[in-house]
Amino acid sequence: MNHQQFSVMPETSNYWLKNAHVPACLIERELEISDQTRVGLSLVDIEIKEGVITQIVHSLADLPSLNNGDIPRVDLKGGMVWPCFVDMHTHLDKGHIWERSPNPDGSFNGALDAGARDGEKYWNAEDIYRRMEFGLKCSYAHGTKAIRTHLDCFAQQANISLEVFQTLQKKWESRLILQPVSLVTGDYYLTEAGEKLADQIADIGGILGGVPFINSDLDNQLDRLFSIAKERQLDLDLHTDENGDPNSRVLHKVAEKAISHQFYGKIICGHCCSLAVQTPEKVTETIKLVKEAGISIVSLPMCNLYLQNRQENYTPRWRGVTLLHELKKQGISVAIASDNCRDPFFGFGDHDVLEVFNMSVRIAHLDMPYGDWPCAVTKTPGDLIGLPNVGIIKVGLPADLILFKGRNFSELLSRSQHDRVVLRNGLVIDTTLPDYSELDSLFYG
Repeated sequence: MNHQQFSVMPETSNYWLKNAHVPACLIERELEISDQTRVGLSLVDIEIKEGVITQIVHSLADLPSLNNGDIPRVDLKGGMVWPCFVDMHTHLDKGHIWERSPNPDGSFNGALDAGARDGEKYWNAEDIYRRMEFGLKCSYAHGTKAIRTHLDCFAQQANISLEVFQTLQKKWESRLILQPVSLVTGDYYLTEAGEKLADQIADIGGILGGVPFINSDLDNQLDRLFSIAKERQLDLDLHTDENGDPNSRVLHKVAEKAISHQFYGKIICGHCCSLAVQTPEKVTETIKLVKEAGISIVSLPMCNLYLQNRQENYTPRWRGVTLLHELKKQGISVAIASDNCRDPFFGFGDHDVLEVFNMSVRIAHLDMPYGDWPCAVTKTPGDLIGLPNVGIIKVGLPADLILFKGRNFSELLSRSQHDRVVLRNGLVIDTTLPDYSELDSLFYG
């Protein structure tokens, strides 16, 4: 652990964090802290008692408790403080297979083929368990508190992966909140196996997911999907339009079906890349339907940047991301997540949501102004996955916080912040990352 830049963190569970720059959008709105910097940061002091946030005051406030010499004070010297992250779209079961199954050409189809071959050959319980837990160790050390992961669930793989997930969910329950989403193609739910899978997901409190593609039977597939979800009172989390084809309008179709089925569960649609290459008229039409249907969007900028518009000996002309600004402007909830990590769909990553936010700011121009974009990896995904008290700094909530040396967005996003301090229930955790050698036996025998 390296937290010397904040002097020495106290051993006691009662102390003040002084002179902390916090994005104003991440502080509970009931709190009246009006003074902000030009980029939306508030300079505050945070009192922590027995692992809980008990006061948040402006740093210039003169309170008796602040002047009490018996209570330790840690001067952050303007360093930023964020709530712990919420990573709402991941693929932990695919993670860290790049060394044995790289993507031969970096394309989406290449990723599908490489991933499928790896799954057929290697995905037993031990293999999945060790790679998934490696990802959890990374996420926890970087400051994530909640993760939603999609899990490949075709045929017998569902039994293996869901059992491993439940084992890890229980093992990590005091450190990470984990949610499972089934991942199959849209036609799978037309089969008896799809019905059984929906029952399994309902039994473990999961989310029904899938990848509906444009095809001649799409209407029938979506009708059945919505019916199954309604029958079991399941929320939906779908991969939609992860391509650059302007004729791919699955998001539009999902919105239509949600309205016609009068579906009142939560619907998350991920990727939605093709929306960015459609005509203004089609974009306006789709966004209107998405808002009416109550659909929320999660964008995966790093993975989409990597895969989309990739062709041999060709420089990509677009960044692969969906229309984040346009969707948000219409009042649609928009979140950002990490997606794949060191697998054929994205050959890089370390389960660090700060890196995701950093890259997203650059890819999608989420600065000038930053506004409430920090909510996209904290409060907004927390709300969307049913965890309204995660991803926000609020009196009465656990002191699950990340302390950064960077004093503003420029400093925060210009260095890796590898020396961050992560607090869980007010106590400093060990942020040592797992060594890659932990996985060597999976790749080298």
